[in-house]
Parts: sequence; structure tokens; C-alpha cells
Amino acid sequence: MKEKITEQSISLFEKKGFTVTSIQDIVNELGVTKGTFYYYFNSKEQLLMDIHYDYITSLLKRQEEIMNNNKLLQKEKVIENIRLIITDIVGRGSSARVFFREMRHLTDENIEKIKQKREQIRLNLEKVLQIGIDNGEFKPSLQVDMITFGIIGMTNWSYNWYQPDGKITPDELVTIYAEMVLGGIQN
Repeated sequence: MKEKITEQSISLFEKKGFTVTSIQDIVNELGVTKGTFYYYFNSKEQLLMDIHYDYITSLLKRQEEIMNNNKLLQKEKVIENIRLIITDIVGRGSSARVFFREMRHLTDENIEKIKQKREQIRLNLEKVLQIGIDNGEFKPSLQVDMITFGIIGMTNWSYNWYQPDGKITPDELVTIYAEMVLGGIQN
């Protein structure tokens, strides 16, 4: 039932927004009582935090698998980081939109927990770029932090406009982004 509440909440938060969606809206959609909701969650904000935490933790875990793959060149790790975010937005579209749009409704304490995980994603990508510079794969003059922010910003913003069933497939979008980034940073 906890998963059903979470899934229904993600759907409603995506359609109506966090502030407009009430606990009553959530339980009405599921045909359960508020007591059922409160059995699993202390508040609507705790539910939103769980959604955010699950989303970012899953993303970070998968990024760390890329980071730990010693068979990949740094160039390939950049591509795989781009692929990770794009395919996550495609595969978990509603969760991604809720994650990016509704974070502002978390308490300061919870926002800080999410920001720490987001920061780790950024630092991991910075490390890939720095190793690529150090081993001669990427231009030595790169501003690693700015390149990282550019890659993350470009890929993250895709949640807002990208239509996977449109004229560009997810793989094509990854290729477009990868060529744009790598064309500018490769040695």
C-alpha cells in the first residue's frame, strides 16, 4: 500500500502540484482512508521527501556504477552520465518532474539532505572530467566546475521539454548532447 500511495501521489503532484494536492485527494484516488495514509507517512511533506530521496539515491547508485567501471574511458563515462540522466527522465518521467519541480516544498532540513546527494552527483562528474584532463583525454584548459554545471544543467532541464515519443529518441538525444559536450572538451 505504501508504494500505491507513493505512485498515486507522484501522479497527482505531477498533474496538480504538491501544494494543491491534498491528502484527501490522494486517499480518494486510492479508495482508502486518511488513516491508511498516516499509517505510512507522518505528513504530505514526509511523503514528498521519500519521493525525492528515492529518486536521488537511485540515480546516485547508478552513477557510482558508472564511476567504478574501470573498463570505460573518461569520455565514455561522460556519455554514460548523460545517458543516465536522460534515460532516468524518460523512464521515471513523473518522478523526475516531481523531483525537479517540487523540491522547494521540502523543509530546510530535508532540502539539505537532498542537496548533499545532488552535490555528490556533481562531484562525481567533476572527478571524471578532471581524470580526463589529467590523462590527456580532455583539454587541459577546461574549467571543470563550469563544464560540470553545464552538463548537469543541460541534461536535467530536459525533464521540462523532452518528449520521448517525439521525433528524437532518447538515444539520439544522448548522442546530440554527447557530441556537443565532447566536441568542446576533447583534446
